[in-house]
Amino acid sequence: MLHPHTELKFVSPEIGYGIFATALIPKGTITWVKDELDRIIPKEDVAKMTASNLENLMKYSYRNAKGNYVFCWDLTRYVNHSYQPNSMLTALGFEIAIKDILPGEEMTNDYGTLNIIEAFKCASGPSHERDLVCPDDLSRFHAIWNGQINSAFAHISELSQPLNKFLTSQQSEEILHIQSGKISMPSVLENLFNA
Repeated sequence: MLHPHTELKFVSPEIGYGIFATALIPKGTITWVKDELDRIIPKEDVAKMTASNLENLMKYSYRNAKGNYVFCWDLTRYVNHSYQPNSMLTALGFEIAIKDILPGEEMTNDYGTLNIIEAFKCASGPSHERDLVCPDDLSRFHAIWNGQINSAFAHISELSQPLNKFLTSQQSEEILHIQSGKISMPSVLENLFNA
């Protein structure tokens, strides 16, 4: 489930559509939660798909740590990549704003966290460290991404969280345990699928 203060807008012919904030989404806000309507497609079923469905699956889904494909039912599938994203996938099954997302700003994440199959050059342009999104980005950049996630997570209880109602009881409990120091925030590296 995508944060409610967002809308779908056309970006460019090269990129297509993207998701934009309609109000301030502060750092530490949960921006997306994997919910019951998101479809999990076992990797074994992918080989049975028609070419058209496979093309859509590859374009609009990501692979989880088990190698299964997650196809989001809502507009989340239009969140674009950035080498300097403002939202990041956590190992808890949700994304969090890692910086303030201003009204009118495009919500982005880093596709390097999504277990991509093949490297590709992204339309968002190169960063100072990367010019490709690669299958091993999680292994290479998890320490940086963990720092960004942990910094944002420190604000999670201070903010209005419209997506709290979509968290599972386990996710809510994990958040409380992390805040109280009973457990550490799990590394984003836990999302890595080792084929």
